[in-house]
Amino acid sequence: MIRGFGNMIMLAYPQTYCFTLVLPVQEQFNTSDDSWPDKAYLSSAMSAIPSIQRLPTETINRIAAGEVVERPASVIKELAENAIDAGARQIDIRFEDGGRTLISVSDDGKGMTPQELPIAIERHATSKLKPNDLGEWDLLNIGTMGFRGEALPSIGSVARLTITSQTLDADSAWQIMVEGGDIGKIRPAPRFGLSGTRVEVRDLFYATPARLKFLKSERSESMAISDTVKRLAMANPSIGFSLNSSGRTIFKVTLQTNDLEGRLARLASILGKDFGDNALTIDAEREGIHLRGFAGLPTYSRGNSQHQYLFVNGRPVRDKLLHGAIRGAYQDFLARNRYPVAALFVDLPMTHVDVNVHPAKTEVRFRDPSLVRGLIVSALRHALAGAGHRASTTVSDYALGRIQTGGNNLPLQGNYRSRPGGAGGYIPPQRFEPQMQSLVDGFSAKVEETQTEYQTHQTKHGAQASADYSKNPLGAARAQLHETYIVAQTDDGIVIVDQHAAHERLVYERMKDAMSGQGIERQTLLIPDIVDLGEADAARLLSRSEELASMGLMIEPFGAGAIAVRETPALLGEMNIQGLLRDLADDLSEYDEALSLKEKFEDVCGTMACHGSVRAGRRLNATEMNALLRQMEETPHSGQCNHGRPTYVELKLADIERLFGRR
Repeated sequence: MIRGFGNMIMLAYPQTYCFTLVLPVQEQFNTSDDSWPDKAYLSSAMSAIPSIQRLPTETINRIAAGEVVERPASVIKELAENAIDAGARQIDIRFEDGGRTLISVSDDGKGMTPQELPIAIERHATSKLKPNDLGEWDLLNIGTMGFRGEALPSIGSVARLTITSQTLDADSAWQIMVEGGDIGKIRPAPRFGLSGTRVEVRDLFYATPARLKFLKSERSESMAISDTVKRLAMANPSIGFSLNSSGRTIFKVTLQTNDLEGRLARLASILGKDFGDNALTIDAEREGIHLRGFAGLPTYSRGNSQHQYLFVNGRPVRDKLLHGAIRGAYQDFLARNRYPVAALFVDLPMTHVDVNVHPAKTEVRFRDPSLVRGLIVSALRHALAGAGHRASTTVSDYALGRIQTGGNNLPLQGNYRSRPGGAGGYIPPQRFEPQMQSLVDGFSAKVEETQTEYQTHQTKHGAQASADYSKNPLGAARAQLHETYIVAQTDDGIVIVDQHAAHERLVYERMKDAMSGQGIERQTLLIPDIVDLGEADAARLLSRSEELASMGLMIEPFGAGAIAVRETPALLGEMNIQGLLRDLADDLSEYDEALSLKEKFEDVCGTMACHGSVRAGRRLNATEMNALLRQMEETPHSGQCNHGRPTYVELKLADIERLFGRR
């Protein structure tokens, strides 16, 4: 087919290629007459079009290197994964100049024979895939980190690659070199250790100088390398790792046992002791899918999701589904700009996950994504519910730091975000509210047993009542400071409680409990709102209409790409329905969950709880303060208020003694 466009002619071949020729033809002509260019001239022009050519192997490898070898960190990732597949127990990594000039990865794995070395650098040659009895190659049963056979030839095509390897029974090591795709001869080399492989990559991207311009600064590349190695170390506690640069050890961990205890020790050595002290153990299984790992308390949170580490069958991955599941589990515990710290390991049958999604192998596709997501959300919520009123240790550490430095302008600590979950049931409002009604004006801030009904309480229940309270996790109330803070005494320290923040959480939990029992009330719109979202977004929302109905939002299709909204949650009152639906569609697209509506419920409930709580400046007597402490101990997530601030700070006697120089 030939088409004319001004002074150009396009030659189009259906489902193949289009070529544009610039020819000296008339600017306008009618296809029905004879004003086309001379046929002989057109024939000679077409003969000048180059035929389809096969690319040389070196060019193919350089094209592949653009996918596999993105930056120095990806080179180290590929080489370290090869070492893991080779059965290494120790992997030592060294790099210089952010990985530009030198990368060296040594392992003590099984090594390669001189016959295997030249095959290892051939494209799509690997020892990690085997055919079955019928000669079929199954890409759904991959139990190794690598399997594509692209890394070594891709690296060798853009850098100077040297591979030295030895086996346990060999007399010497053997070495092969590849420079910009040119393969050298195999030659003997001195042995190092018992068995294993050492791969050196020098002058990365020297054969493709344009790629060097896209590398970031040395510091940025070094940080990316460190992050990559740390993720591999988290996934493989039974392997020791070391990372060195310019004669300096950046990172080093010794091998651990491959169980929950060993994993926590490895994670604590990488993420810090605070993570080990504030991590909740996750161990759940459903339909053959096993989820293990650790998740930080809500008080131990960060300002971005970079501290969430996810692994599928031992492979570090970055998956929107898994990150969305973590967000969904914590969405009732953290503000939108806070993110939990977590390291989760998902193990499932190889046939239930596809790792052949991208050459970098950092993305996976699950056969049943909803099952995996549901397991993560339920396991995390169960762990959070079992945390009681526990808050992270960093809250008291931060308070001590503020006291010692006397700083007044320090930002809110990144680890602030408490929310213990309690296994105990909710306390009905009447157990606390009646005691909050009788406030005595002019009552002293000190707990004076001779002036309050607290004395009657002690007489009735025995003189040990106060001492028994001291054995409780939040202790016995001793004073109220500035009509805002409750000071309680425990057996080994003191607890300072923000009365408004604490009661705000209690009211909020009661509201949620009431909503879950009675359901969400809906209000019917006199005239349905019609929202035009486009076919894709409308389809996403309509596919989850039952879930949205459970939250009080009734929708139905209204033509192509439009949705009719007939009922909305009464709790939300008047709202921007169009904006809400667009937010919901975005959430479903990114996280496969309708988070916006839940968060709007939380905002409304949180605001109502805030206004219905005991305010700062309200004087409480001893019975009321102790009742508040007891209810906190039995209410889920009472360690933080609805706005993400801690509700209490606990100081041990040892901490107080350090303040006065006694320790």
